[in-house]
Amino acid sequence: MKKAFLLASILFVSVISTACINNFAVQELNNKAKEFMDKGDYVSAIERLKSSVDLDGSVFETQYNLAVAYTKAEDYANAIKTYNDAINLNPNFPDAYYSRAVCSENLAKDIIAGYVKVNDDGAIEKVAPESEGAENVSTTAEKKVELSDNDLKMLESLLNSAVSDYGIYLDKTSTSDDKAYVEDKIKELQMLLAQHTKPEIK
Repeated sequence: MKKAFLLASILFVSVISTACINNFAVQELNNKAKEFMDKGDYVSAIERLKSSVDLDGSVFETQYNLAVAYTKAEDYANAIKTYNDAINLNPNFPDAYYSRAVCSENLAKDIIAGYVKVNDDGAIEKVAPESEGAENVSTTAEKKVELSDNDLKMLESLLNSAVSDYGIYLDKTSTSDDKAYVEDKIKELQMLLAQHTKPEIK
């Protein structure tokens, strides 16, 4: 199943304004994290950014960068939580909504494909592959995955969140060059939602 991707315009936001960061250590950690991100070492970038957040969690760029690093590392559950923190700090940054939508969509598709499952406590857990070639599961095999009630509940929540966030992104970027693409994404997710939710009996 094809995963959504970050737009080319979604970049690692550079922390260049010393006016917004009074703590030199936070600035240094962000700069070092950017170097790791540029090299594709997302684990090291995440560690630096988590340390930066520990020093000062009120810097939007740090929260956003941490969320992007989690996204690049395909740790969508932590990315979503961190985008929430970033959006709380700056609710007017459209790319944060788009990025959170991408994570919600990708995590939903991982549930559908059986790559992750939702535990009784709502925690996301990776499913161990049964064989060496399990990562290249075909679309046919993906459709055979039996989803639990927990999976279905989380799936519905993620798909609704992704649709909502894509919509917010469009509202905040009225001159968006990718409007048709995002509108198609919304339609795709609404169809996916209809396929995996049971109609309520009244």
